[in-house]
Amino acid sequence: MSEYDDIINLPHHVSTVRAHMSLHDRAAQFLPFAALTGYEDAIRETGRITQEQITLSESEIEGLNERLHILAEEAGSHPKICVTYFVPDEKKDGGAYETAEGYVKRIDEYRRILIMEDGRQIPMEDMIELDGDIFSEAQ
Repeated sequence: MSEYDDIINLPHHVSTVRAHMSLHDRAAQFLPFAALTGYEDAIRETGRITQEQITLSESEIEGLNERLHILAEEAGSHPKICVTYFVPDEKKDGGAYETAEGYVKRIDEYRRILIMEDGRQIPMEDMIELDGDIFSEAQ
């Protein structure tokens, strides 16, 4: 006979004062404690790769300017283009290159911004490539 024989067959105690805890809340008591909250996010951010912005040669800048001139002349017809441009990273040095395809809404020559019909605004100084059927027709 063991020392707990007198209580082993008693019914489980149910509190009349406190509500029964759900299994989810009960399990949460045993989750690991994260003493360094945000540490894993900081490590992930540090490991995220960014690219340096490409500096175009004089001839590449001249070719891009020619295409922008053609685009400015034809912007009223809302041509479809494909533009590759640099997007600076908000949190660290560098950024990423994105390619946008769509229709030109207008060109803001004062602010030097290409405005697409989807609302995207692309700074002209961040462009590295500009392509579309409009440029093959103009040549």
